[in-house]
Amino acid sequence: MKTIDKILLHQTACIREALQVIDKGAMKLVLIIDTDRRLIGTLTDGDIRRGLLNGMCLDDSIETIIYRNPTVCKANDSKDAIIQLALAKKIYQIPVVDNTGCVVGIQEIDELIKSKHKTNKIVLMAGGLGTRLGELTKHTPKPMLHIGNKPILETIIENFTKYGFTEIIISVNHLSHIIEDYFGDGSRFGVSIEYVHEKQRMGTAGALSLMRDKLTEPFFVMNGDLLTNVNFENLYDYHIASQAVATMCVREYDFQVPYGVVNISDSKIISIDEKPVHKFFVSAGIYMFSPEVLPLIPDGEFHDMPTLFDNCISSGEITSSFPIHEYWLDIGRINDYERANGEYHEVF
Repeated sequence: MKTIDKILLHQTACIREALQVIDKGAMKLVLIIDTDRRLIGTLTDGDIRRGLLNGMCLDDSIETIIYRNPTVCKANDSKDAIIQLALAKKIYQIPVVDNTGCVVGIQEIDELIKSKHKTNKIVLMAGGLGTRLGELTKHTPKPMLHIGNKPILETIIENFTKYGFTEIIISVNHLSHIIEDYFGDGSRFGVSIEYVHEKQRMGTAGALSLMRDKLTEPFFVMNGDLLTNVNFENLYDYHIASQAVATMCVREYDFQVPYGVVNISDSKIISIDEKPVHKFFVSAGIYMFSPEVLPLIPDGEFHDMPTLFDNCISSGEITSSFPIHEYWLDIGRINDYERANGEYHEVF
């Protein structure tokens, strides 16, 4: 949060004074306060220019051009809450006020989004055939299908970089040259990318055996055909706090039985539930692992995630679940692909 002394101005000031404050500052706006330092509103260069176009002069009071309903946040609001508020309002700076409405600072959204670089690896599984999507994946790997005018894989990478995670390993197989030609070493996207080639189908966990030496600290694994805005920083913190070797992101899945369910005991009907809804947690295809999990994966064999978690549990290791409530969509079928394109710009 930046200090604001240089961009404060009393509500009785004139336009000339407001312009002087804007010219001296680097934030392109003025925070207008009363005598008790309570926030009255904001004033930008654009507000002033519109006033001048409407016949005002430099010595006129700013009273009539103050924007009196600015979006504000509280000093104890979380970073994620402030970012989401800014994105929803399409603004780049948010005044910070205390419980009495007195202004105490200003948050610049670019500074919040810029996260400190983290060295944890991200393993993206991008070797699937995507056969359920028919002709769409005949000549294009599923992670390279365009949603929102860019490949799914690019959106995934952008979401990780938002939280400072930029060290990426992509496990490839089917039409791998298309992925490698597009992303290269990742420098064009502000990340570092390595590729691991699966010479045979190795399942969702087996490919990790091909990169053991690269995974020396807690790392992410994610399917390359998912669209989500999950907070990866929160996932990392949750995994560490749980002291788990394996954390699985889970989603709640509802299934309604389309009939009346008859509950029977010793051939007697004891109750009837009309079209009951059953709720389950299902894997979301996003994981966080500690290096201690790697010895449980056999070399060069097919190995899937459920088996890996079973191995962890039977070995007495701690496993945890991370429920995600954020947007999540698995691009598995044609209707998922169409839905994703319809929702992309609203979500991302």
